[in-house]
Amino acid sequence: MAVSLPGPAALAALLFTWVQVGQAGKELQISEQGQITNRFNAAIGNLGSGSMDVRLGGIYALQRIMQDSVRDHSTVVSVLAAYVRRHAPVSGEGALPQQTGPAEPAPPADVQAAMTVLADRLPSRDTGPALELQSTDLRGLKFRIAAGHRLAFRGAVFSFARLRGAAMANSDLRDALLDGTDLREAQLFYSDLTGAYMAGADLTGTLLCAQIAGTGVTGKGQRRCASMERATLEGATLTEADLNGAQLSRADLRGADLSGADLRHANLTGADLTDADLTGAKLTGAKLNGVRGLPASQP
Repeated sequence: MAVSLPGPAALAALLFTWVQVGQAGKELQISEQGQITNRFNAAIGNLGSGSMDVRLGGIYALQRIMQDSVRDHSTVVSVLAAYVRRHAPVSGEGALPQQTGPAEPAPPADVQAAMTVLADRLPSRDTGPALELQSTDLRGLKFRIAAGHRLAFRGAVFSFARLRGAAMANSDLRDALLDGTDLREAQLFYSDLTGAYMAGADLTGTLLCAQIAGTGVTGKGQRRCASMERATLEGATLTEADLNGAQLSRADLRGADLSGADLRHANLTGADLTDADLTGAKLTGAKLNGVRGLPASQP
């Protein structure tokens, strides 16, 4: 047994090697963090440039940092959200415009890029506050629909924002704050708005349901609607909204304007329709079990 044991010199050599490896690892981590810090500072400097191209470079550099460094993820998210609030503010402190014309053109390229980076992030890495985009002018914002990937806006604050004409289909907007938000003519089909707070929001002409083209032999498509279970839509404007087959169970629709809305086959189980305007609304085939405030004239 004495012969099989390593000598003191061998033990000392192993200990020395282990210490060196540990020290090298620490130095590598310090070096990597220093590089990320330098990259972060350079990207922040680019955001303040007067050149659109340089600002775009700064935004995409921050995206790369967010992907490479988990510890810097939430910091980058906060920086980009602040950038959007600064570069796309709502004039008049949240006052919604009284417009009747078509939707406005897309936002500036840098604002669109920042929003795309935020929407494509990994929300599982979020450790900071909710995404704060309140009182921002994001009319005409557009995102691509990617199979199996939802836009990451869960819990986001869009209060009194302008999202008219925004293409935000397939968004995760669960528990989001959309009170007083201008969502006219926006595309929200196949989005999850479960628990979202949309009191006073304007959803006139908003595309909440859409027919998705089919594939395969039959070619039959599917109708996909936004899920608004437990959503607060108190006082919201849903005039002539297409909600055929929509999920609205336990939704708060008190005082909402649903005049002319298509609610056929919609799930309104347990919803509150107290003082809602249902003039001309279609409710054929709708699930109305436990609905509160349904006018006597309605089926």
